[in-house]
Amino acid sequence: MRNIETTTINTIRILSAEGIQKAKSGHPGLPMGAAPMAYELWANHMKHNPSDPNWINRDRFILSAGHGSMLLYSLLHLFGYGLTIEDLQEFRQWGSKTPGHPEFGHTVGVDTTTGPLGAGFATGIGMAMAEANLAAKFNKDEYKIVDHYTYAIAGDGCMMEGITSEAASLAGTLKLGKFIAFYDSNKITIEGSTDITFTEDVGKRYEAYGWQVLQVEDGNDLEAIGKAIEDAKADLEHPSLIIVKTQIGYGCPAKQGKSSAHGEPLGDDNIIETKKNLELPLDKEFHVPEEVYDHMKALKEKGNKEQVKWNELFKEYAAKYADLAKEWEIWTSEELQVDLLNNEELWTFDNKPSATRAISGQIINKLTKYIPNLFGGAADLAPSTKTYMNDKGDFSAEDYSGMNLHFGVRELAMSAMANGIALHGAHKPFVATFFVFSDYIKPSVRLSALMKLPVTYVLTHDSIGVGEDGPTHQPIEQLAALRSMPNVVTFRPADPRETAAAWYYAITSKETPTAIVLTRQNVPYYEESEKKALKGGYVLLDSDKETPDMILMASGSEVECIYEAAKKLKQDGIDVRVVSMPSMDVFDAQSQEYKESVLPNNVRKRVAIEAAATFGWYKYVGLDGEVIGLDHFGASAPAARVFEEFGITTGNVYEVAKKVYAK
Repeated sequence: MRNIETTTINTIRILSAEGIQKAKSGHPGLPMGAAPMAYELWANHMKHNPSDPNWINRDRFILSAGHGSMLLYSLLHLFGYGLTIEDLQEFRQWGSKTPGHPEFGHTVGVDTTTGPLGAGFATGIGMAMAEANLAAKFNKDEYKIVDHYTYAIAGDGCMMEGITSEAASLAGTLKLGKFIAFYDSNKITIEGSTDITFTEDVGKRYEAYGWQVLQVEDGNDLEAIGKAIEDAKADLEHPSLIIVKTQIGYGCPAKQGKSSAHGEPLGDDNIIETKKNLELPLDKEFHVPEEVYDHMKALKEKGNKEQVKWNELFKEYAAKYADLAKEWEIWTSEELQVDLLNNEELWTFDNKPSATRAISGQIINKLTKYIPNLFGGAADLAPSTKTYMNDKGDFSAEDYSGMNLHFGVRELAMSAMANGIALHGAHKPFVATFFVFSDYIKPSVRLSALMKLPVTYVLTHDSIGVGEDGPTHQPIEQLAALRSMPNVVTFRPADPRETAAAWYYAITSKETPTAIVLTRQNVPYYEESEKKALKGGYVLLDSDKETPDMILMASGSEVECIYEAAKKLKQDGIDVRVVSMPSMDVFDAQSQEYKESVLPNNVRKRVAIEAAATFGWYKYVGLDGEVIGLDHFGASAPAARVFEEFGITTGNVYEVAKKVYAK
């Protein structure tokens, strides 16, 4: 009688290959080579319950090499997560539950969307950070209610990507022993052997990062893989990298170990030859032997028992530590426990000029009183981005209970880790850097948007107001780039109340990441600003006429230019409406009636100004209006001089408005 585990692994290989063959598209090599390590992990070491895929104390699994998605889909089918054989047959097809790369929220059992290589690896380290913080906060010696691991399978491509190095370096510093990565070392990429581009000793690199490095010489040796997993789990002082030497496309005689197995279907004839080689029926497609299904049922029940045991433990915990259990409910609830919209403390500020980054810092520290699970920090810039939470402690290897995160100069990994924290559950994450470096975080912001994760991105030093640092540090096109991204809300507030509105929107969002873009230089406090900023755009200062002579609009620091220009124009008999537009995304989502009330169609004379690219403003000013902006890079000089030289001034708004009015 054949070993049931071998039969199951070979079934995973063939299901993966057949799904790809039917789609005529996909990557069979990784699923066929990595099937043994994935099976051994899921069957014998990973704590998960297919009956409740969202159980908070489950182990997390990430296929960082997401192009091998048929491996994950085959596992989800066999382990009973609800994917059917028909779903596997619809791989990469319109509307299917089995898209080309795993998508969180789309397919049950997928713990994260893994897009660019390495992003999943870094996201997993964010999950491990969340687990460590929750364990430090809630666990008691006899009640480890937070006690789980995060596992990832990464390939040669993941190991080459910079995001993986950033994340691994921080994980080693933080001693995140509950993060365990498998390196599927098959030495093949699309272009051929890794010897072309990648000859370093990965194990030594990870040892230098402070990781435990384990080696499995034969990727089919379940006993060796199992021992490595248990050794990794036993070392809580170091994250672990298990280097598993595999053969890409294992089982296919014509393609095993070759780059042609990586990213193209095997071909019908090769599928037949692979089935012969793996001793599976030749005349059946997408076939799972009954003994495999029976075997998987027993494994599924094991996960259910684990959760039942945890439920009993938590019940005892809640009886003994009622206050902590109540706090656990607050942390794990999506709902805020306080009415922040009507909380006067959040909306009340001194009426003196301040930088919106400084105002944001005040708001963050107000929010910590009401939101205990606010968890975040900056890429080595907290003093500049004003994102440090007072009296909340620092998250470190010595103390995981701190709520301030220090990411070091690692913007790309930071944003992926923020996604991991949000995906894990029980935290409200925020991260921060200079706005110009949003170019570094953008791939993971895009994943936040795809996964509908309410991560808050605090982005300061928002314009040429950076001054002497010069064009390399002055964002120009970044606002347009963020505004163009689906399901991302960008706020660029003009004063304290608008900054509070931005934070309120971010902290109450459930399916949208929010970018809050903030000034380095001081801006005025406007008596007229209001919570209506939550509508994205509103009338800050209205004309005395029922129909204004013209409309001036701006965001952020340039609202001061239109506010003051309106006063000068009124002296010339031109009565204008001043519209503050902190968020185009939110304004565009309002009703047509509201948008018409702010920007009436019959007022065609319009001027907009923003210290950034003009792209995006023309939908508001129309053919008869003008946009003042920067469709070029900045310069190094004191901020006031740079603004003056590039026409981001009250005087220039006044002159341009006069010309538009005279048309």
